[in-house]
Amino acid sequence: MARQIKSSDFEKNNFKIPYFSIFGVFFIVILFSVLWRPLNLDRTVYVPLTPQAETTVNDRNHSSVVDGDEKVEIVNGKPPVVTESSDVPEDEIATDELDNIIDGKDNSVQYTIVRGDTLHDILLRYNVNRNDIYQLTTKFKQLANLRIGQQVSWTTDDNHNLKTFSWTISSNNIRIYEKSNGNFIESSEIAEVVPQNVVIKGDIKSSFVADARKSGLTSNEIAIITRALQWRLDFRRLQIGDKFSVVLTREMHGKSLSNSQLLGVRFKNGTKDYYAILGDDGKYYDINGNSLSQGFFRYPLEKKARVSSGFNPRRLHPVTGQIAPHNGVDFAVSRGTPVLSVGNGEVVIAKYSGSAGNYIAIRHGRQYMTTYMHLDKILVKPGQQVKQGDKIGLSGNTGRSTGPHLHFELHINNKPVNPLTASLPISEELTGKSKKVFLSKVKSISSQLEF
Repeated sequence: MARQIKSSDFEKNNFKIPYFSIFGVFFIVILFSVLWRPLNLDRTVYVPLTPQAETTVNDRNHSSVVDGDEKVEIVNGKPPVVTESSDVPEDEIATDELDNIIDGKDNSVQYTIVRGDTLHDILLRYNVNRNDIYQLTTKFKQLANLRIGQQVSWTTDDNHNLKTFSWTISSNNIRIYEKSNGNFIESSEIAEVVPQNVVIKGDIKSSFVADARKSGLTSNEIAIITRALQWRLDFRRLQIGDKFSVVLTREMHGKSLSNSQLLGVRFKNGTKDYYAILGDDGKYYDINGNSLSQGFFRYPLEKKARVSSGFNPRRLHPVTGQIAPHNGVDFAVSRGTPVLSVGNGEVVIAKYSGSAGNYIAIRHGRQYMTTYMHLDKILVKPGQQVKQGDKIGLSGNTGRSTGPHLHFELHINNKPVNPLTASLPISEELTGKSKKVFLSKVKSISSQLEF
């Protein structure tokens, strides 16, 4: 006769508690919690770029930087140290002597105001110290009244601190702002200015910069010419025997050159001619009135995507307490999303490059550079010419990346700027009466540009 099974026996066999499994799970959870701390980028803090910050020590291990209403925690009593961001490629983009002139690396820049310019935006493009820009523009409100065609010039030290700023209001009225003991002092210079129309011609024998200087052009004048034709002419491809002709108006204070204005320039590159003629709006056009500027897409994608991390050159790392600049914008897109070139240009880098992963850099003209990082696949090669809207790669998760996304950067004059808010060139054509006035001007200028 079979043994009768008691309900208590059944419960013992089927509901025995596996204590060793529970302890094992608890041990793993505790170990994981101790060793892993989530990197929450939403906890990053913006460190304001104001002239002075006061450091107050709270205890032995923590202190804070107090700046107005802002407070930023400092870890272990140490101030934030600027470090590289996690989106730094190993490969640097090569520069040349023209880059140095355009960037104002000789610490002296001359600029002609065009439509849409503000002094704040102009100086930021040339990497002038933000605190100096703020002090100058807030103290002297009249600097908001810059007009098309007026010229400004400035000098900086090697650390981009503004030393002097000059605003030519008219041919005999110049405002000068000079920094002394940390403050800007305004003065006026009213002197008889003698304008001179100058025609300079030269041949390419070695390089444009060297030959232009030999012909009598200044660094500022070379920079103006380069910016005017940067979208049409590749100055690196000028050949021995090519020619250039320039028409300028120079304003002389005694024997000193005060300002230069480029009225027109012509390059003969092989069998092709390239012109830049100054319009009444302060912009340059070819001899048919077509714009020499190039427009840009604001986004390198077919559709707008969520920004997962914005541009912040003073981003404070939430764990280390160090400043880790984020010099671009991260778009949250899935792996394999097509990435587009935001403008016409030349691919200068297309390769795997350190923490940037699969990385593309495109040079647009002489002042603009865009970079695209963490790509899954690269679809272009170095030296390749691309058009605005061309598919150059597929987004991915390569390099030092916590998930699929596209890191996109825009550099103006070799300085990273916010691509979502930066002032970008606009390609506009002359029409109607404006075009007729311009074409009549071309006749007088082009005759002086003959070789």
